[in-house]
Amino acid sequence: MTLLLIAATVLEMSRNGIDLKIDADRTQIDPARSVFLTVTMKTPADVKAKLPDLRDRVRGFSLAEEYAGKPVKNADGSLVETFNWKLVPEPCADVYKIAPFAVSASPKLLSSRSDDGKFSFVAGPVVFENPPAREPVTGAMESDPTKDLPPLSWKLVGWCAAALAAAAAVLASLFLLARYVARRVKEHRMSPIERAWVELDRLLKKGLPGRGRYKDFYVELTMVVRRYVQRKYGIKAPHLTTEEFFEEIGARGMKGEDLRKFLESADLVKFAGVQATPEMADEATNSARGYLKVDSQAAEK
Repeated sequence: MTLLLIAATVLEMSRNGIDLKIDADRTQIDPARSVFLTVTMKTPADVKAKLPDLRDRVRGFSLAEEYAGKPVKNADGSLVETFNWKLVPEPCADVYKIAPFAVSASPKLLSSRSDDGKFSFVAGPVVFENPPAREPVTGAMESDPTKDLPPLSWKLVGWCAAALAAAAAVLASLFLLARYVARRVKEHRMSPIERAWVELDRLLKKGLPGRGRYKDFYVELTMVVRRYVQRKYGIKAPHLTTEEFFEEIGARGMKGEDLRKFLESADLVKFAGVQATPEMADEATNSARGYLKVDSQAAEK
């Protein structure tokens, strides 16, 4: 991958002694040119940190190349890691950005801090400028010849049949879209607990654990619970980390120990790389279902 000769810093932040920096060779997108990124993370000597898989966090790009540089250890024991990316812009994308991502960390000597000392923080987003607007094309056609109707033939019949099939497909798509919109409107009018049950049932019908997609399953399962909390209590749960979420709950005087255990166990699969099993997925589903049931019943009382 080509090294960045003229780099612009698009993200730079520091949390808990961890310095994170993202450099790009340009800040405005050119659809004909790739974007080269260098992600640099510096961690103290007593801390080990891990970046998530950022491939599912890019919007408007496709990942062409990636490789990690050789880690460098400084004299004070701090570790500097670099990761290089080559992103290819997708033509006519609505937005070009890297969505917010969570950086997880923990002390190397776990006994040195209470509660294992694990923590995480959110970085981003990184937004790039869209390509400049092209100049409009002006002027009339140089010639406007009279077109003769084609003679009737099997080829013409085939084209007509293809056009009819395309029109039928468009109508079918419009019908499905209308039905989807109607379903979404119906769900929007439901109570928070009714919408949560519908979303949970829809998730279970996907059968993600049976296909080995445990991380996707845990992400969607926690989002069902977080969206319920947002609709019920006005807390922007989907946009907060687990620690920020419970700080908000504590500030409101709410209790949620069962909810904390559920979200923290889910974070182990989502961010810590813990390999889930069908039994763990069933237990997580029962925990989510139990929380929704207990909380809704308490609200009714």
